[in-house]
Amino acid sequence: MWDKPQLLMWLANLLYALAALLFMYALLFVLINLPVFPVRQIQVSGDLHHITREQVQYIVRHELKGTFFTLNLDRTRKAFEKLPWARNVSIRRRWPDRLEIALEEHSALARWGSSALVNTYGELFDAASNDNLPVLDGPMGTSAEVSKGYLEIRDMLAPIERRPMSVTLSARRAWSVKLDDGTLVEVGRENVKARLSKFVAAYPRTLAVLNRNIEYVDLRYPNGFAVRMPDFKPGPARKPGAPVRPKPAAGQRKAA
Repeated sequence: MWDKPQLLMWLANLLYALAALLFMYALLFVLINLPVFPVRQIQVSGDLHHITREQVQYIVRHELKGTFFTLNLDRTRKAFEKLPWARNVSIRRRWPDRLEIALEEHSALARWGSSALVNTYGELFDAASNDNLPVLDGPMGTSAEVSKGYLEIRDMLAPIERRPMSVTLSARRAWSVKLDDGTLVEVGRENVKARLSKFVAAYPRTLAVLNRNIEYVDLRYPNGFAVRMPDFKPGPARKPGAPVRPKPAAGQRKAA
């Protein structure tokens, strides 16, 4: 090899190039980690109603470590995602010294049983809320399906001015709905929309004019529905074959 000057020259150039690359890398590493590139501005955007300024400031103080170049964006994003009401977090650097943080909150649609909340996407999340929310429930993994069913039922009941306060999907895939007046409506598994449509169509001329406490309605009948009224007291039954005595007209007196 020593008697091949061209090879020696090529090897020397290669070593010089590697040394130059290592020097540039070291210089760049030092420059990036110098405190001359701090993050001076943090811009937080989003329609926020539950995430507070204090929560954001706490994460900024305790999780934003490093310079503009060395700040771990993935770690920072995960820190914001731990906030109970944070659904989606987007973070990006903006040269020369700004960090932009976009926060999307959960929008609570209902409660999920007694353990969580469900948002408008049908996703479960753990947070506290004092709002008067309807209650949904169902088997594991059905939050999106039950949320969609709740919205459809709510819209179907709107013409009769009734609101679903709870919607439950049983393990047998049967739907039941509790209305805002306390009535429990058993819808069942089949023809859910058709049954509710018949109920809504019949409601104004039946249950709405009874002026009685309706406790339970069962829609699982082919040609109608059953109703339970705890304060209903039927009159005495007429014996078969007995004549029907007409009531006296107003202003008339019974014969002695």
